[in-house]
Amino acid sequence: MNINGDTYRTLDDIRQRKDELLNDISGDSTAMQTLWDSTFHRPASTLKTPTSRYSGILKTGVGVLDGIILGWKLYRKFKPGSKKKTKKGLFSRLF
Repeated sequence: MNINGDTYRTLDDIRQRKDELLNDISGDSTAMQTLWDSTFHRPASTLKTPTSRYSGILKTGVGVLDGIILGWKLYRKFKPGSKKKTKKGLFSRLF
């Protein structure tokens, strides 16, 4: 059998290649687990001080408010059943 330029003549050759592949797979699995943990899990050292906690709460609140304002603007623009033309004033492009 010839796979990727390797020629396997005995069962020992196949077992050896199988062990190499298992080692590669386990190494890749460990690397993927490390990347997964660093991407989706919050580090334990954040939000230690009261100032950083308040800052985090404020940042989250501002993000939620921004999302609500965007949703309201999109709702007004694409309101179902409304076929009115939009006003064209000085600030119509901004608001």
